[in-house]
Amino acid sequence: MSEEARRAIAILAARWDAFSDLRTLAAIELQQGGERRAFTGVLLVKAPASVRFEALSPFGQPLLLVVVHEGRLTAYDAAANRGWVGPATADTSARLLGLPFDPEDLVGVLAGLAVPPRDLRVATLLPADQLGPSLELVGSDHSQRIWMDFDTGVVHQVEITGGRYAVRVRFARAADGRPEGFNLNAARDRLTADVRYRDPVFDVSIEADRFRLILPEGAKIEQLR
Repeated sequence: MSEEARRAIAILAARWDAFSDLRTLAAIELQQGGERRAFTGVLLVKAPASVRFEALSPFGQPLLLVVVHEGRLTAYDAAANRGWVGPATADTSARLLGLPFDPEDLVGVLAGLAVPPRDLRVATLLPADQLGPSLELVGSDHSQRIWMDFDTGVVHQVEITGGRYAVRVRFARAADGRPEGFNLNAARDRLTADVRYRDPVFDVSIEADRFRLILPEGAKIEQLR
């Protein structure tokens, strides 16, 4: 590993360590297998691995709730009184959210960050292409290619490859560099997502209890595997 790669990893890690949480309204459009779904709702994100999304009706009532917390994924469709419970993995996140990420990578993408693998094995600086220079990180389960500003650590695009998924995420940012959403392509463009934030607020000390979802009695519950 070169000194330049070590420095880039240190900058990414420092930005990740500095992130606490995010609260925002989010508009999400998914295209998967010819099916289009659109949601608007409240998104809560908390490091290192907690997410809550409440899709709202036009009258402000939650229609769909999805929570990732403590390694578990829980979802509830209020209209159908139906719930889903299972491990928070790239596969279950892809099926329910259209976002095929493990919990830490999911939080990183939602926060506009790239999270270096804990089990990092190889780090390589790659020559510049049309997007500029990039950094390749290889862990035991997946690899990442990160296009970034090597002085500030601001990430422009990241590709995550591992398991059944190869995902490309391109971030939208405000003039000050804060994330305003992202575009996602996976499964050779058969899965796409457009996520846009409205009035995002960072580091507001969101309580951990906000990421606990208890399904109501009588709900039809499906176990995810």
